[in-house]
Amino acid sequence: MTNIPETGRSPRVQIRLVIIQVLVLSLLGTLAGRLWYLQIREGDEYAKEASGNHVQQVVQPAVRGSILDARGVPLADNETRLVVSASRTELMKMKDDGKAVLTKLAGVLSMTPKEVMEKVRLCDAETPQPCWNGSPYQPIPITDEATPRQALQIRERAEDFPGITAEPQAVRRYPSPGKANTAQVLGYLSPVTDQEIQQAQDTDSPYLRSDQVGRSGLERQYDRQLRGKAGVTRYEVDNLGRVIGQAESDAAQPGDNLVTSIDARVQRVAEYELNEAMKAARKEWDRNTNQRYKADAGAVVVMEARTGRIVAMASNPTYDPNAWVGGISAKDYKKLTGKNSNYPLLNRAIQGQAAPGSIFKVVSTAAAVEAGYEFDGRYDCSSSYSVGGQVFKNFESQNHGPIDLGRALEVSCDTVYYRLAHNEWRKDGGSNPKKNPADHFFKAAHRFGLGKETGIDLPNEVTGRVPDREWKQRYWEANKDAWCKTGKKDGSYVERIAYENCLEGNKMRAGDEINYSIGQGDTLVTPIQMATIYAAISNGGTLYTPTVGKAIISADGKKVTEIEPESHGRLPISKQTRDKMDQALAGVATRGTAAWRFGGWPQDEIPMHAKTGTAEVYGKQTTSWFATYTEDYAIVMTISQGGTGSGASGPAVRNIYDALYGVSDDGEIDRKKALLPEPQKSLPKIKTDGTIAAPKIPRDPADQQQATRQGESAPADRQQGATVATPTAENRETRRRRRGGARRGCAGRRAPA
Repeated sequence: MTNIPETGRSPRVQIRLVIIQVLVLSLLGTLAGRLWYLQIREGDEYAKEASGNHVQQVVQPAVRGSILDARGVPLADNETRLVVSASRTELMKMKDDGKAVLTKLAGVLSMTPKEVMEKVRLCDAETPQPCWNGSPYQPIPITDEATPRQALQIRERAEDFPGITAEPQAVRRYPSPGKANTAQVLGYLSPVTDQEIQQAQDTDSPYLRSDQVGRSGLERQYDRQLRGKAGVTRYEVDNLGRVIGQAESDAAQPGDNLVTSIDARVQRVAEYELNEAMKAARKEWDRNTNQRYKADAGAVVVMEARTGRIVAMASNPTYDPNAWVGGISAKDYKKLTGKNSNYPLLNRAIQGQAAPGSIFKVVSTAAAVEAGYEFDGRYDCSSSYSVGGQVFKNFESQNHGPIDLGRALEVSCDTVYYRLAHNEWRKDGGSNPKKNPADHFFKAAHRFGLGKETGIDLPNEVTGRVPDREWKQRYWEANKDAWCKTGKKDGSYVERIAYENCLEGNKMRAGDEINYSIGQGDTLVTPIQMATIYAAISNGGTLYTPTVGKAIISADGKKVTEIEPESHGRLPISKQTRDKMDQALAGVATRGTAAWRFGGWPQDEIPMHAKTGTAEVYGKQTTSWFATYTEDYAIVMTISQGGTGSGASGPAVRNIYDALYGVSDDGEIDRKKALLPEPQKSLPKIKTDGTIAAPKIPRDPADQQQATRQGESAPADRQQGATVATPTAENRETRRRRRGGARRGCAGRRAPA
């Protein structure tokens, strides 16, 4: 018997097992080889392709908040325009990269194919404008000025325009209610830069590439509040840019609304009167230069005296802020910034610096009292004053004899202040000052807030200048080399001055302090600084920080954050000195240098206070200044190369007060015709749907006020009663003659030193 093992296998089974083992090993070897090929040999290439699959975000811009006047009238808001946009992702899927579609689109939009294709190309270091600097996954706007007919063509023929949309979108606009331009106060927008994106990326308010950013004015100052938060939808895309899924989405949050203290009606009057005053000045003859006044620039500030809030602020020359909407053209940009533009982008109310002339004498009066001179003392107002062989004259060589400081303000007597300043200069050691000179006149200016910013909530305010000893030393060190190089002892006037400055330009000379005492020499101030000072005299001595913003209100009106008035100090004068100064400034308007401009003013009912100033500038015509206040408002106007204070600026300031209080030519007050007889206190109501309800004003604001008084009709206004009728040239001339006849001189000028 043959024995067979129990576990034995047939040869056929063993062969099958071997074959299976070989196959398994082969498969494992093939897999290992493929893995080596993919991960080692071709690993970098596939990693590069895989990295193309990532998340891209599409931004839905937030609706920017509106800027409103004190009653709720929009000064800057948004309008719906038909915006035609192209999806670059969809265009790139086409064989010709969408060129045929864009060419067809150009025909509909009355544009050239080149113009349209340049709009959708991406910006880089080598690609000039126009180009798209936003996300390539964001719809790229071709135009925001499409007509309804063009939009309808695109939408009805969607199959001919794949990747093209025509949708209504919110676009910034500056409506100029009642023709109140308010350009320099509002500012403008432009696209965010890469540098700004990087700087803000780790803050609590980062920028997106699609953002528009405030570049000046309130648009810049309150950009964070107005901008809101853009919505972001995140898409998963492959390396070809194809969307393969949606990750997540965040809804856009609209920006807050900014309520200002600006009254659009008063703003319009201020702008108009400033412009008319400059036009009138250009018709007048300057006897000093034997040519007509140039009146090349000016500014006016209307401020609430008891809060520092700005009711109106105008700067001339001006511009249309809508020029920046949708991107400014090279031609318009040159008009605003070129050498011949006279720089209308400057807000001369906070950036224009000039010698103040005699409106500075309130500072010098306070300094004299601080130095120990009695306000009611007797001081010689002679026709001239001589120092070291140099004669400093009173304006038009007037001699008023012995007068007190109050009367010196009324008639703007220069020689009184010459004597006081010269006495103090000698007490401080003269050309060789003692170790710690009192410097009452210079210290008073600093304590009045001059030589530094007022802190107004507008960007790029300038400081002005108080030319004290410290400033003279710094200035001498910076310029002495140039002075020594160009100065000549027996040369021209400029060369002789340079020669003297080279030798001792850091010394406080008698003439320096004498000129300074009447707001001349190297002293520089801004209109906003002087408005703050005169408002402080009105309210009892408090220096308020000027503000334009009054409240921040959320888009749905539920959250209201008021911007409260803040003080940054008090005038360095006693109540007694303030009261006497107040009385003297009232005398300026009733019997002094400004009296001829306030003929018929209801002084008993609305006490008016004023100070005129005419500042000389070497190489230019005189600068006109007019500073005023009532119990409610302070108004300061200046006109560069405009002539005298009361002559050039006086009529315009009077007209603004007439409009505010409803004063007629015969001095009667009609409150129903007054634009703003008292400052606006309430805030406008913003409803939950974002619409604005202007507050009810206790008295009828009567937008017909000026038109009725001047015999013309006010144009209809659609911006919640913001219309302001402006006087005709004929009526304005009639009123000017009634209030003083021909242009007359104003105290406050000195003979060239």
